[in-house]
Amino acid sequence: MAAIGIDLGTTYSYVGVWQHDRVQIVGNNDGNRTTPSYVAFTETERLIGDGAKNQVARNPVNTIFDAKRLIGRKFSDRIVQNDMKLWPFKVIARDDKRPVFQVQHMGEEKQFSPEEISAMVLSKMKEIAEGYLRSDVKDAVITVPAYFNDSQRQATKDAGTIAGLNVMRIINEPTAAAIAYGLDKKKDADELNVLIFDLGGGTFDVSILTIGDGVIQVKATDGDTHLGGEDFDDRMVNHFVKEFKRKNKMDITRNPRALRRLRTACEKAKRSLSNQSSTRITLDSLCEGVDFDVEVLRGKFEELNKDLFKKCMESVRKCLEGSKIEKSSIHDIVLVGGSTRIPKIQSLLEEFFPGMELSKSINPDEAVAEGAAIQAAMLSGVDNKKVQDLVLLDVTPLSLGVKKLQTVMDVVIPRNTPIPVKMEKLYSTHEENQDHFHIHVYEGERSGVHDNNFLGEFKLEGIPPAPRGGYDVKVSFDVDANGILTVFAEDKITGNRKEITIRHSVGRFPEEEIKRLIREAEIFKLQDEEQKKKVESRNSNHNYVSDIRSKIQKFGGKLESKDRKKIEAALAKVDQWLDNDVLCELVEINNQVEELKNVCTPIISKMNGVNNNSKAITKVIKASVELRLS
Repeated sequence: MAAIGIDLGTTYSYVGVWQHDRVQIVGNNDGNRTTPSYVAFTETERLIGDGAKNQVARNPVNTIFDAKRLIGRKFSDRIVQNDMKLWPFKVIARDDKRPVFQVQHMGEEKQFSPEEISAMVLSKMKEIAEGYLRSDVKDAVITVPAYFNDSQRQATKDAGTIAGLNVMRIINEPTAAAIAYGLDKKKDADELNVLIFDLGGGTFDVSILTIGDGVIQVKATDGDTHLGGEDFDDRMVNHFVKEFKRKNKMDITRNPRALRRLRTACEKAKRSLSNQSSTRITLDSLCEGVDFDVEVLRGKFEELNKDLFKKCMESVRKCLEGSKIEKSSIHDIVLVGGSTRIPKIQSLLEEFFPGMELSKSINPDEAVAEGAAIQAAMLSGVDNKKVQDLVLLDVTPLSLGVKKLQTVMDVVIPRNTPIPVKMEKLYSTHEENQDHFHIHVYEGERSGVHDNNFLGEFKLEGIPPAPRGGYDVKVSFDVDANGILTVFAEDKITGNRKEITIRHSVGRFPEEEIKRLIREAEIFKLQDEEQKKKVESRNSNHNYVSDIRSKIQKFGGKLESKDRKKIEAALAKVDQWLDNDVLCELVEINNQVEELKNVCTPIISKMNGVNNNSKAITKVIKASVELRLS
């Protein structure tokens, strides 16, 4: 059974599989190698991918995108609150402070977590791969931004589990791209220092790796989990919302459909500006019958996003510092992600690395999925020397530590430490007669714990009461190959030990809830299959009705008046049913078809018999005439 690699993107997702000595990026049913990370809910069905995005303009409040931007986050996060202002759909907070999407589906109000929406996209990618391979798929490697924190990684793994996948590995996106880039370079005699610049639809990562002799070693990584093409779109949307309001005294943000149309137009304009110096946005009747028409210059687009572009280059500088590799020692700069097509991004990189040509040797859109598929092949034991000889050494994106002295974070594992890794520290009692240790786990780069990400906590109880500073406990941090953390504290004297795998931090689900969501995902799958059967049956009925009409026309005046009326009455009844937007149950569909067939079949059979007799008589007459003539 093949293992697949999935690039779960903010805006688009890809799936790849290792076959015939190479990676095959699998196209979906629409013939596209890329699938929009969109999920739509309607009165009759759930749509995922192209189908969801194609209807977003008419159903903006029930079409969810950008789920990746919420995964593993709190509702109160400033980033979440800012994004909500430009989303046409509704985001609310659950009791546990997690954000959820609220939609109308099949006449009911429903709520879905970012993990559930991501699971739906992952299930679509699984379905695409299964259609191509013609077999079930269970094992997958899923990519995440290198700068995803522990909560976001765990939440992504949960999404994979809900989708029915065994997540073999969570791998960083730039690392996956480096695998795709380095696969054919592993035999090079000299080591290559490669900078992977990964700017996608919603996230940005920069990583520096050393590639040589079959080993890909990550030296340092930096980035922003909330910076990408969608932010560039937002800047344009905000600008034109203000322009429209200034000129027409109307606020588009109160009209979800108008806002969605403007966003789509801005996204298209951004893509056009990568190839031309200006483009035009023209939207008829954008809001309350008022048209919108404006020329967009590349210079204006660059001005609107100047600070965001600068932010990208600041991450490049910090990554170089973290890697301890000189700028002049970088051998190659590899562009990954659709947003690296923006000319200003490329020119800033060329200015930062003077005289160096940017590498475009790999497909910027598909490289991450390719690397994930290669990693999946490696983990599943594919008998191929190309992948067997490849060794990957990744790093921790953020420092990990514990709270000390009430407000200070004490680092146990520094950022950019190669993983898997295990490190430990001794901590002493800080109160008189202390009989337990309360361990608070954090990640981040600030000295104060309130500026970092809280991951979880646990207590080691039952230690002998000891004076302040008089008793030590060993605290160990263990990061596995997925970048997921386990922390344990041990009292060496009593042998007492307590551990926690960070599973219940904000953005994480308890095991019972994951099981419930898996059951719900199965119900959705059954509903989708039922809906597909209904659509196929409806199409079949349309074809049958069309065929009957063709036959009536063919029979013409030969068809008796009473038979014609009988068929036309039956057709009118079915037409009325087929024109109904709400799809009925399959049993009802089949009953309708049977009724029509019961009316039409005898009449058509009789007419075919008449035709056959007529043809036979004509044949006899023709033969007789030919005989006389001879």
